[in-house]
Amino acid sequence: MRIECIRKIIGWILLVSFVFVGLFSPLGQLLNMPREISIFEGQRMELPYAAVATVSKENDSIDVYEKGEALSLEAKDFGKSEIIFDIAGIPVKKLNVNVLKDLKVIPGGQSIGVKIQSKGVLVVGFHQVSTGKGKLSPGEKAGIHAGDLIVEIDGHAIETVNEIGPVVQNAGKKGEKLTILLERKGQKIKTEITPKKDESDGKFKLGLFIRDSAAGIGTLTFYDPKSKKYGALGHVISDMDTKSPIIVKEGYIVPSTVTSIQKGTNGAPGEKLAKFLSEKHIVGDIDKNNQFGIYGTLRKNIRNGLMDQPIPIAFSREVKKGPAKILTVVENDEVEQFDIEIVSSIPQKFPATKGMVVKITDPELLKKTGGIVQGMSGSPIIQNGKLVGAITHVFVNDPTSGYGVHIEWMLNEAGIDIGKNHLEKAS
Repeated sequence: MRIECIRKIIGWILLVSFVFVGLFSPLGQLLNMPREISIFEGQRMELPYAAVATVSKENDSIDVYEKGEALSLEAKDFGKSEIIFDIAGIPVKKLNVNVLKDLKVIPGGQSIGVKIQSKGVLVVGFHQVSTGKGKLSPGEKAGIHAGDLIVEIDGHAIETVNEIGPVVQNAGKKGEKLTILLERKGQKIKTEITPKKDESDGKFKLGLFIRDSAAGIGTLTFYDPKSKKYGALGHVISDMDTKSPIIVKEGYIVPSTVTSIQKGTNGAPGEKLAKFLSEKHIVGDIDKNNQFGIYGTLRKNIRNGLMDQPIPIAFSREVKKGPAKILTVVENDEVEQFDIEIVSSIPQKFPATKGMVVKITDPELLKKTGGIVQGMSGSPIIQNGKLVGAITHVFVNDPTSGYGVHIEWMLNEAGIDIGKNHLEKAS
């Protein structure tokens, strides 16, 4: 009985404590502050905190200024530091501060043509072969799936569609089976196929529709003037039929000219119609294609005519609801600046593609495009003079709105060190 009474008393004390912390908003703000923040050299940041708290810092890599219920940090030198908040001599919060080397990149906005050669030959569908015993697809019968990648036939690497025809004809004439090595969702699978003779034209066939390349248009997001590494699109390039991500063997980007715009409407996203130059005008190579876009190295610098000098980047926690700008092309090859609103932004600790919701507010852009259209993916988003992300997707039922990805994840994918790796080594 006595133990039960003590439990109730402790419970009431804890309940009152939680209510007190919730009502005491400055203390609540302090406890809700993140455990760790990163800031670039020379930048200043303001954080709310409990004015009754005493603040102390570990070293001189940062300066701390207190003003009312705001705490201002100024990053001075590369390194790690920590800030301790205490009330009545009791530590209530520790904030780890990472001061990173200053990083600036050049925003894009240019319309680019994209050409990718897949690593192997992609199966995009099946067709029936007319034989004396009826119609069938030998490939489908052998267990091949749409979306599979043919990487080897009889131990020989396959890189293009043109390499498959002669091998199939040779095996068919000899009545031999072909051993096919497939790649399916990261796994290697072997199967055997016997080519069948099509009575309509006398040729031996596997009953497969195959493809070895993809092309399209998009928008350059940024490039690093030092390393020439770039990022574009903000989303993966997938095969148009199977929707499978294309595994890159090689690829390139070239300048593109927008010839017309098909405006977007509710339920029907619009698109940019464009033409792009030949391989003689390659401006960059493609090394990677994933959920965050395409990445590689530029062969030469390219200018957008609006912002040709490096600008700072913003971490996801720095992105605020409110007005911002995008850079994109809607006519010929001229990069223009348009108004948007960042409707919401989720501070992210781990890479994710849909970190922002954005809305086109610029009357001129709405008049020309109806909102976000295909080909606009990768258009850089700039807020308060910083590159914060890129347009990635349009809402089908509301083409004026869509998703954006935070720039720090695109920089990571491009292989541009934003400073955290060096910081870990230094510590």
